[in-house]
Amino acid sequence: MLSNEELEQAAKDWWYYTVELSPGMVVQGAYPPDFPYMPRILMRQAHLQKQDCLDLGTMEGVIPVLMNRKGANRVLAVDAVPHCTQKMDWLKKAYNANWDFREVGLMYDLDQKLANEGSFDYVNLSGVLYHVFSPMHTLACIRPLVKKNGLFMISTNVVNEQSDVMHFNTAGKLQTEPNTFWYPSIPLLEYMLRYFNFAPIDCLYSRHPSDSALFVPGKECGFISIVCRAVDRGNALPANDNWARHSMLSSWEYMGLSPQQHGMDQPVSTIGYDVPEVLQAQVAQKGSIDLYLAVNEYGRRIIRATRAQDTYLLRLGDES
Repeated sequence: MLSNEELEQAAKDWWYYTVELSPGMVVQGAYPPDFPYMPRILMRQAHLQKQDCLDLGTMEGVIPVLMNRKGANRVLAVDAVPHCTQKMDWLKKAYNANWDFREVGLMYDLDQKLANEGSFDYVNLSGVLYHVFSPMHTLACIRPLVKKNGLFMISTNVVNEQSDVMHFNTAGKLQTEPNTFWYPSIPLLEYMLRYFNFAPIDCLYSRHPSDSALFVPGKECGFISIVCRAVDRGNALPANDNWARHSMLSSWEYMGLSPQQHGMDQPVSTIGYDVPEVLQAQVAQKGSIDLYLAVNEYGRRIIRATRAQDTYLLRLGDES
């Protein structure tokens, strides 16, 4: 339980998440009350009990709190700078949660920066990819941190179009936030994930509404959260994609920036995931899903959250 002095101090701070720190005392975050927190919704389907978990770009530590609640064995929270360490301490105290924190600087070369931490069953990268100069470099260095058969969740801004294009935030036309750079198309993001041996098995998408500051006239932009399985080299790719397989084995960039190991001695995760019924046939037949079809034909969309526990509000009585 936080002291009155701590609660008074917390009430004066800026918060990204909306958090109840003591019964009836809620600090207001950056999002409206019905804004869906899709990483939270999808993570509910992951079997985190006794699993090792990593949260990249953790902010105040809400995802680590939820990982604790789901019975994770070990939780490591990472951010570029220690800008929320005091608030993380308050959350740990208020929610009786525990995790370690690492400051890593820029979100590149994470496999080297976290080399002493081992690999993980569940890795979350949400709200980060559009903030980096090189999305591929970031994905490349994360892949060695995920155990074989482990789960990787990524959430980022995208353009809902059938193309192999990544849109740059020229003159802030996509988003005025000054640390935002890239919006990939949904198919291109899927291809990049598959290139780094991540097979998508679930997703949720929310279109930026016309009354949002993120609305872009002429483009359907939105936010997507994706859960992937970490598979062996090339197993996430179409059978006829010889270019990508050759690139994995001979590209200096690939070999230097994503030093993946696929031998029998690699740690294998047993983590489970409850794939939604509408996607089960695709996953059973192909081992993965087509993200564009999942969003546009299989209804993996969400507009507004109808329950508080599906939003950016964390309450003391919630379970996940």
